[in-house]
This record gives sequence, C-alpha cells and structure tokens, in this order.
Amino acid sequence: MVKFGILVISHGSRSKDWVRLVDEAVAAVKLPAGVPVFSAFLEIVEDRLIQDGIDWLESQGVTDIVTVPLFVSSGSTHIDEISYALGVKPEPLLPTDLEPFAVRARIHFTAPVDDDPVIADIVYAKLKRLSSEPERELVLLIGHGSIEKGFHELWLRGLEKLAQRLKLLGGFAEADTAMLLPDQVGEKMDRWRQLRPELTVIVAPLFLSEGYFTREVIPERLQGYTYRYGGEALLPHPGIARWIERQARPWLERFNN
Repeated sequence: MVKFGILVISHGSRSKDWVRLVDEAVAAVKLPAGVPVFSAFLEIVEDRLIQDGIDWLESQGVTDIVTVPLFVSSGSTHIDEISYALGVKPEPLLPTDLEPFAVRARIHFTAPVDDDPVIADIVYAKLKRLSSEPERELVLLIGHGSIEKGFHELWLRGLEKLAQRLKLLGGFAEADTAMLLPDQVGEKMDRWRQLRPELTVIVAPLFLSEGYFTREVIPERLQGYTYRYGGEALLPHPGIARWIERQARPWLERFNN
C-alpha cells in the first residue's frame, strides 16, 4: 500500500524567528487527511535535520516521500548536494560533506521556487506598496546568486523570468536582476542610471526570510544610490503554504486516483 508524506527542506538558521516563520508556513499547508508533513532543515536546527524528517515520516508508515526544497533557486548548490544525498542523482556536481541519507521510502524530488507564479505574486504584493507610478519605475530583483559554473546560469534564468513576471504584474517600465554573488548591484544601478535616469528604482529582495542579507548586505551594496527598498522577504506570507501545496499536489493526486 502506498502512503505519501511531505518533507519540506529549508536551509536552517540560528535565528529562532527564521525557523518559526518556516514552521508556520509549513503548518499552514492544507493536505488530504492522513498525509503527514515534516519541516526539516539542512543544518543548524537540532533534531530537525533531514534525516530526522525521513525517520519520522517512515515511522508514520510513509512509503513515498514528496520532498519540497524551500530554496529560492535551482542554482543553489544546496539543491545539488541534497538531491545527491537523497539518492535522486548518483553524484553531486560539486564536492560536499553531506553523506547519503538512510532512506527506505521512495523519494520524489520537486522543484525549488525559481520563477513560480505564486512566488511572483508574493514578491509583487510586498513591493507594490513602494510603487506610485509604475510606468516610471524600474524593479531590481536581487538574489544571493552563485559564482559556480552552471549554478550561476540557473540563478540567472530563474531571476530573469521572475523579474519579467513582476514587470507584467505591476505594469513597470523596466525590470532587471542582480546577484550578490558575484556582486552585480552597483553595475546594474550604474547601467540604469545611464540608460533610464528618469526611472525610480524599486529594489525587491528574493530571500526566504529577512536577515543579514536583506538588512545589511543589500543596503550596503546600494550605498550612494537613490532607490526605494522595503527589505521584505518572502516570509511571512500565506502564499508560501500554497506554493508547497502546488509542489506536492501532482503526487498526491496520483495517490488519490
């Protein structure tokens, strides 16, 4: 008999507020009766690591684990190492200290955030309060990024597609992207100041939860420039629970049918 369970994996943080926001989003996920869900973390959070989640789900009789990586980009190197350790791929593309997990259930690995329309709606909901004349505004979507070959390109693809969704949602004059790694923020701000100096820049961070990068790194990189910035991350927002449901739904529909 097949029994599905959901394993939501996020990075983890020493900040209790960071962990709480993730847990609240996972707790708000609406699933069919009898489908257990576990919120696990790659590191730091004691007794809540990925192996803990696997063990708990299997103890509930789960035969098939739908794994939802709550990361903002397919270009995250963590997606590479986690999928390897779960047995989804034979080898990681980059060296990792993550050992293969002990898992008996079948693993079904879903996609991270990337340019999902639900995520675009969340980002837009948080930046639109900064907008007054979208036809005279530029949205600059800033993500963590990566300098690793292949991973950088995946980051870029997801950011660019998401930026275009935001442009259409808000009717903005322009939309662009920048990564913190490599540092592209100043270059992009300079470029648009030359190309379209009449546009007001609205900066939208693409991070799961507020913290060091949204509160310190991004404002530091933007010193000397004129812009609007609310600093709001994806969480908290009910749309994250809806996104998790969307990721799991195809597998659960097979189960119900």
